[in-house]
Amino acid sequence: MAVIDSFFKSLNQQGGSDLHLASGQQPIMRIHGDLARVKYKEFTHDELKTILFEILDDEQKKEFNETGDLDFGYELEGVARYRGNYFMQKYGIAAVFREIPSKILTVEELGLPPVCQELAMLEKGMVVVTGPTGSGKSTTLAAIIDYANKNRKDHILTVEDPVEFVHSSRSCVVNHREVGAHTKSFSKALRAALREDPDIILVGEMRDLETISLAMEAAATGHLVFGTLHTQSATKTVDRIINVFPAEEQAQVRTTLSEALKAVVAQALLKRVDKPGRVAALEIMISTSAVANLIREGKTFQLPSAIQTGRQIGMRSLDDALMELLQKKMIAPEEAYKKAIEKAKFKNFLKEPPSVFES
Repeated sequence: MAVIDSFFKSLNQQGGSDLHLASGQQPIMRIHGDLARVKYKEFTHDELKTILFEILDDEQKKEFNETGDLDFGYELEGVARYRGNYFMQKYGIAAVFREIPSKILTVEELGLPPVCQELAMLEKGMVVVTGPTGSGKSTTLAAIIDYANKNRKDHILTVEDPVEFVHSSRSCVVNHREVGAHTKSFSKALRAALREDPDIILVGEMRDLETISLAMEAAATGHLVFGTLHTQSATKTVDRIINVFPAEEQAQVRTTLSEALKAVVAQALLKRVDKPGRVAALEIMISTSAVANLIREGKTFQLPSAIQTGRQIGMRSLDDALMELLQKKMIAPEEAYKKAIEKAKFKNFLKEPPSVFES
């Protein structure tokens, strides 16, 4: 057993999400959103490098030694998978690991709205799940893919960096591809995917123009494509996709996106007050004809109004989701206020006036 495995087991037992290891510091774990130091000695660079290199293969060691950075996946059997990032900093080597639970929670277990199951059953189009780093995008997507895996008879192809949740083939055939290990890039994998007879394609991150363009092309040619972005609302997601293209192409891109996009799920993760843990608040925009017209005409500033009028078909704003959690006494008013778009709606719930930086 690798030395680092004991830290992973401790993180898992305490319900933590992240493990931070850095030269010159004690180990640190993120538990329910807060960082906590572990009672352990401070690592020297050489000690930590020995521990971290124990779980790497020769190619990974070579990449880190040459670049000073490394992204990879690691699995501790019977515990969980981990997304690891190694980097060099002022005092030596450092690493951060994100725990990927071995058990994939269902849509119901996560408390996601029923419309998420409907997204899993779409015939074609693009669904984008967005939010800041650590907001639970991968967990939400895993639940949606799991529902498709159990209820469809199709080919699901995932392209990730690294592979996070591992889906066993159920009613569907599932193939996982990892950037670096199985393919050179997201864009190369997406080009190849169109020759691999997929029905559903999961793109771990739509990080550049080429990947976004290929994802839209796949969605427009009859595939169901799921992808992630690091935007914080449905409106910003649409703007981000369009603005990544050169100005002279944006009019055509708006038209293509209006036809390909089926939904945007933007989420934030908040600390619970009713019990230990965190809960997701989801903004959901479904591409109705009205939404598609706004995207096509470049009137994305009107999308929040379209979301409000689409409640009966499952749409909801982030503020509405936050208010629902607040009224159920699952989150504190301060948490809701921090994440809210229209903060004035939540100001009266605060015990103290917000700071000038939060107003």
